Amino acid sequence: MESKPLTLQYLNEDDRAYGLAGMAISLAALDAIDRVAEVSLDSDGPMVSFSHAYYFSGSPSISPKATWDNLVQNFHITSAMVISNLMARSVVRLKEEVPAALLSEVKKQMMAEGRDTCSLEDDEVEALFNKTLSYSRRIFGNPRVHPAVDEFARVLSRRRVLSGTEIADELHLLQLI
Repeated sequence: MESKPLTLQYLNEDDRAYGLAGMAISLAALDAIDRVAEVSLDSDGPMVSFSHAYYFSGSPSISPKATWDNLVQNFHITSAMVISNLMARSVVRLKEEVPAALLSEVKKQMMAEGRDTCSLEDDEVEALFNKTLSYSRRIFGNPRVHPAVDEFARVLSRRRVLSGTEIADELHLLQLI
């Protein structure tokens, strides 16, 4: 059977489970599981629902710098989730590198989002992209991690919905955190 090339669209439910597994693993790697309310493989919209901690927009008692730092951190988290989604689907599931065209498209979207949401300069977004891609390659490029990612994708396929706490518990059992 000939395999289809990886795209930004999910190829099937298995591909979707690996993508969600990659996103959850990136959240754990960034110590950001507390920002997740739940993940759902069956969601028609975004598969990750964030908690109030993610959406905090500031208050008069919090400095503008702290509010901006939170925006940049959230941008980093979502960027890492996108890249880890692709890495888990391609490197772990398909056993091939992420196509350069897809990474280029992600970088282009990150540039626009970084400018619009966080007022970051292109060189700042590029540095974040490169750092995130390098970190994600270290995680998902490690063949010893692949069986745990495979198992976590199976857990997501079987359970369908996990809270942030349940994600942490499952990843701890798999020795991913």
